[in-house]
Amino acid sequence: MTPSAPRDDPALAPAAPSIRRRLASALAGWSLAWALAVGAAIVLTAGHEVDELLDGALKSSAELLSALVVQGAAQDARRAGIGPVRGREHFAWQITGADGALQGRSARAPSTPWAAAATPGFSDAPGWRIYGVALPDGRMFYAAQTLAERREARFDVGRGAVLATLLIAAVVYVWLRLRLRAELQPLQRLSGQLEALSFDDAGAVRPLALGPAQRRELQPVHDALEALISRLAARVASEQAFAAHAAHALRTPLAGIDAQLAVALRDCPPALADRLQRVRGAAHRLQGVVAALLGLFRAGAGPQRGAVDLAALLARLPTSALQVHADASASLDADADLLAAALVNLLDNAQRHGARQVWLDQPGPNRLRLRDDGPGIDEPRRAALQRALDAQAYEAGPGLGLMLADRVARAHGGRLALPATDAGFTVELNLGPADTAAAAA
Repeated sequence: MTPSAPRDDPALAPAAPSIRRRLASALAGWSLAWALAVGAAIVLTAGHEVDELLDGALKSSAELLSALVVQGAAQDARRAGIGPVRGREHFAWQITGADGALQGRSARAPSTPWAAAATPGFSDAPGWRIYGVALPDGRMFYAAQTLAERREARFDVGRGAVLATLLIAAVVYVWLRLRLRAELQPLQRLSGQLEALSFDDAGAVRPLALGPAQRRELQPVHDALEALISRLAARVASEQAFAAHAAHALRTPLAGIDAQLAVALRDCPPALADRLQRVRGAAHRLQGVVAALLGLFRAGAGPQRGAVDLAALLARLPTSALQVHADASASLDADADLLAAALVNLLDNAQRHGARQVWLDQPGPNRLRLRDDGPGIDEPRRAALQRALDAQAYEAGPGLGLMLADRVARAHGGRLALPATDAGFTVELNLGPADTAAAAA
């Protein structure tokens, strides 16, 4: 065989991007970006608010403690919530004289004055945020909080805000993804409806209508598909009728040609016998093709299965110069006419490509294997032919014989396989699951 190179294997082509996956990825990215942006905005805003609240608390504490100092109750300041709490103090305080010398402090306050000169109101010292209150006798009272505590407070508020925003984003993402899946269900339903379409013997589509779309946006798609299905049904019915009529019209003159050639072979001179025999062999091959076409179009709704005795079937097939060795006990559940047409074409293929002998056996239930002693083909070519048959890419080079055999196998619910072999060429017809009712009969 010298067929053209097969087209690219569809199984090796890159997978098309998924709409659901692309939308889900975009949704996840935007949800994360939204969460981070909102979280950052909250952190910035909350940080400013936390500073204001802490400044307000610091001012209030300073004013309260200074009032207690004025009343001579500095020791009671601890009981006002300013002193140690669980081993630590919320605020520290100092009292300095008019000369700036340190006169009193809390345990947490440093031993050196925060300010060398009187500094009422807010001020900062290394590591501290301070608020000073002038006492009536000229002294200064300072309340302070460490900057580390203020940073920790801002961090806690910001972390809570970011986590809450991320949690909301995750919930929204999951909800939107579920909604996206639900909204894509009509597309899957439409795919199932298209997959369920089939053709009857007359070429009509069953069922013809897809029904109303589940989403308004899909209604134009439904309308366009139904129009396409109608045109396709009409085209298939027309081609099916034409092919059937053409095959019937060819079968009668071919039978007449064969009969006339048989008579001519009987009466012709020996010098012409070989040529006439070759012409008759070509006519037999053409009859096999016509029989295959008739069988395929007749069995549009499915093969007419029955028990087929392989030896009896081969006895009525033209095998020309081939020596056919068949398992005498082989029996198949298949359409006899379709199987005969497939065998005629496969045997003709073997002869035309140099085979002299063919062996037929059953490697498994309802499977038929043909092995010949021809030159065969190399492994890359065999693999390419198998890919073309698997994809039904008949224009990629399997040839008419292999194409018809594959169509017969598929009509039975099976496939045509080309197993690797060390010598010759091997074809395996899988005729699908056996019809138990027919087999029992």
